[in-house]
Formats: sequence, structure tokens, C-alpha cells
Amino acid sequence: MKYLWVGLLLWWAAAPQVGWAQSASPVGVWVDDVAESHIEIYRCGEKLCGRIVWLNQSQDSVTGRPKTDLRNPDPEKRSRPLLNLVVVQNLTYNASDDLWDGGEIYDPHNGHTYSCFLRLDRQDRLEIKGYIGFPMIGRSHYWSRVAK
Repeated sequence: MKYLWVGLLLWWAAAPQVGWAQSASPVGVWVDDVAESHIEIYRCGEKLCGRIVWLNQSQDSVTGRPKTDLRNPDPEKRSRPLLNLVVVQNLTYNASDDLWDGGEIYDPHNGHTYSCFLRLDRQDRLEIKGYIGFPMIGRSHYWSRVAK
């Protein structure tokens, strides 16, 4: 009986570390909160990045051509297609807060780039927050994992 209690105590003490070592990864494809696009979060070296891999309306309704980055402040980048455009960059894992931060997110709707962080809210839901200056002043969006 004594060994049973010792075994249970050891299992209980190790359980949080096992869960931490197997924590879920944000790597994968996510649908934004308005189902307008799919963004693939992927590893780029030691960091995370994200690119648009699907658009609900990928063609310009006037020209019939693929949508481009028309609102980019740099006129030379306005002809870039939105499909495969990198919109999330340089996110580094912050173990103490269990999130990815220090990165940037580009919003092709308005051409602005914001500081950002992301965290897994649940296994299938990602919180991504863009902000200027301080995270408490920013705005969160919740993306859902796209089924394989």
C-alpha cells in the first residue's frame, strides 16, 4: 500500500510537466473570425510567421484578376497578390506567459502593421491580438483551426 501512495504522489508531481511538454502548437491553418480568409501559421526558423493561403473572394470583382495589396503604404507593394502574402511575422515563444509575442501583424484591409501576440485559447481556437504600444489598448480576434 505504501508503494501505491508513493507511486501516485510521483505521478501527481510529474503530471503538470508532462502536460507542459505536450502543449498544443499554433502551427497549422486557421480561419479568421469572419470566414474571409485562411491563414497558415508556420515556423520560420525559431519564430512563427503566417501567410494567407485562402480567400473567400480571391478575385477582384471589377478586374477579374487576383486581389492585390492595394492599401499598402508602399506604392511598389500594391501589386502584390494577397494570396500567399505574409501577414504575421517574428513571433517568439514566451514560456512564462505561454504565448507567442514580439511579432507584427499586417492588416491588408487598411495597410497598417501592428505589434501582436498570439496564444492558444483552446486546442482549436487561437487568440491573436494586434496593438499599438501596449497590448491592453489593442483588439483581439479569435481564429478557428481548419479541419484537415
